[in-house]
Amino acid sequence: MSRREALRAEARSSAAGRRSRVAAALVCLGLSALAVSVGTSVVTAGSATGGAATSASAALSTASTASGSTGSPGGGAVSAAVVPAPEAVALSDVAAPVAVAVPSLGISSPLLRLGVDADGALEVPGEADRAGWFEHGPAPGAVGPAVVVGHVDSREGPGVFAALSTVALGAEVDVAREDGSTARFEVTRVQQVAKDAFPTDEVYGPVAGPELRLITCGGAFDPSTRHYVDNVVVYARLV
Repeated sequence: MSRREALRAEARSSAAGRRSRVAAALVCLGLSALAVSVGTSVVTAGSATGGAATSASAALSTASTASGSTGSPGGGAVSAAVVPAPEAVALSDVAAPVAVAVPSLGISSPLLRLGVDADGALEVPGEADRAGWFEHGPAPGAVGPAVVVGHVDSREGPGVFAALSTVALGAEVDVAREDGSTARFEVTRVQQVAKDAFPTDEVYGPVAGPELRLITCGGAFDPSTRHYVDNVVVYARLV
């Protein structure tokens, strides 16, 4: 093999490795955006960064990979379960969040900022032990449903939201913000729903005041598709 051929082979191997790591990060959330080719506008990196309200939606799918460090038990392939993504909204003057905590469950995590990638796909946390905030949606404390997502598990063990489905009504959820303030929310509802019946309007639709959505996977793990069959959604409002 010539030196040029060797360099090309090395580049192909590196690209394959990056794709594998990306797939591994899409475990159990049901939050990897897939563009729908007919009748759907997809949030692109350009429209979200502009901060303008965009009438857009995307399809989301759970994915795992047999070789990834993060995945559903045993790893697997891309699933067919689809749920919609939140719309991008105009930026507010509320400080961005930096951490989330659910004291009653012992949950405490820095918040990664999640946006959309070059392909228009909604990013998800690349680490199982960290939650992420969709930064092109409302900030926690601003009017509207702020969206925070986290993994339920990984190959290494439980994810940051492993216990989320057990949270009690009335439980406290604290969101620390970069200006030093804390937005305190109270859990008003816990919902477990099949991914193919995701309640888009309830989760992402307009609301009168500041609200919060915590989202992870739940329900049974389907070994034939290598994904969890449900999503767990925790609804909370500012107090």
